Amino acid sequence: MDFIKELENTKTNMANYGAECPEGAGGFMAMKDAMMQPGELSFKQKELIALAIGIVRQCADCIAYHIQASIEAGATKKEVAETVSVAIMMGGGPAFMYGARAMEAYDQFKAAKG
Repeated sequence: MDFIKELENTKTNMANYGAECPEGAGGFMAMKDAMMQPGELSFKQKELIALAIGIVRQCADCIAYHIQASIEAGATKKEVAETVSVAIMMGGGPAFMYGARAMEAYDQFKAAKG
């Protein structure tokens, strides 16, 4: 799977939905922006939590979105791998499959970033 292309498609779909329903998309994005502000947890920690939830919920779009954001927040491959491990502990076999995909996504986004 090409996670970079998949994320571009996801962002296009989100923008298209936002154009059709700005109050729905805007409300969600306002909540996301507020919740992702650093507090007791850093932005990076919150992104890794979101990644774990995306893995357990088996959402490839969420994995791509939060892998990219985790990298931008400074997450290392080891931190992502530990996040994947916690997701596997909580989500079992299906999380293992999506966790492995998350590691693939990490490699793709990291390589694209240079």
